[in-house]
Amino acid sequence: MPESLDDIAVFVEAAEAGGFASAAARLHLTRSAVGKAVARLEARLGVRLFHRTTRLQSLTDDGAAFFDHCRRGLAEIRAGRALLDTGRRVASGRLRVSVPLSFGRRCVAPVLLALARRHPELSLEIDFNDRPVDLVEEGFDLAVRSGPVGDSGNLMARLLVRQGMMLVAAPDYLALRGMPAGLDDFAAHDCIVYRRQGRNERWRFPDGSGGLRELTIDSRVGFNDIETIAEAALAGFGIAYLPCWLVRAPVRDGRLVGLLAVATEGRRTDIHAIWPKTPYLPTRVRAAIDALAAELPGLALPP
Repeated sequence: MPESLDDIAVFVEAAEAGGFASAAARLHLTRSAVGKAVARLEARLGVRLFHRTTRLQSLTDDGAAFFDHCRRGLAEIRAGRALLDTGRRVASGRLRVSVPLSFGRRCVAPVLLALARRHPELSLEIDFNDRPVDLVEEGFDLAVRSGPVGDSGNLMARLLVRQGMMLVAAPDYLALRGMPAGLDDFAAHDCIVYRRQGRNERWRFPDGSGGLRELTIDSRVGFNDIETIAEAALAGFGIAYLPCWLVRAPVRDGRLVGLLAVATEGRRTDIHAIWPKTPYLPTRVRAAIDALAAELPGLALPP
């Protein structure tokens, strides 16, 4: 029957998610639609696949045996589709991407929107959040994340850019308080810090010998949002230490001034594209990774 493969996919999702409600959320269906798909499949097979209670669903012995075969079969089908897809030049289908809030909004989203414009058959969904995500569990094709990738045999990664950092302050602030000559001068200046759970994040700078020098900054102004820190710097509240992509435009147009370039150059944070390991990478995912690798370096380095 035409819908049987779709019902099998819903059954596998329900088994992996541990219940109909979780599967419905992943598949963007109602809980009732998931239950009906499983019921249709049970009727065709003549067996009960799930034990059902008012709150929980668990696989029967028959369901567990069937699930193992279905999961492998669907994996083969997806691999076959991906193999065909690699021969196409046009990116198509749904691309679901997880990105950090600020960097994603300002840097990643414009690149992916331009990609979607070039490929009208591509459906784009971007999820903005700073939390670690389980790409397979949550159904993402791709994630963009900063910092160490970590070890995982189920994931692949590609370095997109090494993000630079800058010390900046508004011209009005510097006219009033003077230009710092070195890192030791910060004690006499107002600084705007990233503050989380009542603690100021330390500023880290290259020490010239391959290590880092850490400074604990006392500040009366702190936020747990880097865009608000940038706004405070523009308003003249003091010196801020921010990613280059966030301050490129105000530095170029003179609303902010870059400070102590010698002290900050070489300070980089790796930003990677991460995706589930698969024998064949779909064209839409490869196109997104290539576009990000080509465009992001121009945004994340000093102006």
